[in-house]
Amino acid sequence: MVKFKEDWYRLYHVHYQQYPDDCIENIYWLEKAVQADFCNPLYANAKIETEKQWEKYRYLFQMHLNLKLIEQHLRLGRTYDKKVAYFYDAPWKDEYIRNLEKALSCYQAGLYYWKEAQLWAEKANVKEFNFLFITDLQNWEDEREKIKTGTLNYGRMLEREIERVENVRDTFIAMDSKSY
Repeated sequence: MVKFKEDWYRLYHVHYQQYPDDCIENIYWLEKAVQADFCNPLYANAKIETEKQWEKYRYLFQMHLNLKLIEQHLRLGRTYDKKVAYFYDAPWKDEYIRNLEKALSCYQAGLYYWKEAQLWAEKANVKEFNFLFITDLQNWEDEREKIKTGTLNYGRMLEREIERVENVRDTFIAMDSKSY
């Protein structure tokens, strides 16, 4: 039975070739994981021995889920993204505009998850956790540290993508029958 965060997270998977339906499925599983309760610490994804470890584990898990949601939204957005508007694309401009709107909504959703991931990373970075590491989840600890130092910054990347998509969309909107 799928009931807890850890159960929903186990349903998340990345295919070698990921199609939009795969991304949407993963977003669904990850959203369910974000909303679900945590299981008993005995069944957590790492060995938990103290209440402080349990607290940090929960913060790291929430941060990690939000980062995975950003990645899935980026993948989904890229399937609809037209990087450049060429003059010969004018006959299909309405379809491209619709697809760019989908890409834009995916990237904007990613910004929401980035703010959430930063919030959870900040909670996991408080002074009382300075020398407490969950070694079973080293990659989550690495993500937390990268967010702290700024080497992982999805916000900057998403804002850049949003600006580019808006510019491409504006180029398509400006096209008329004389453009082709």
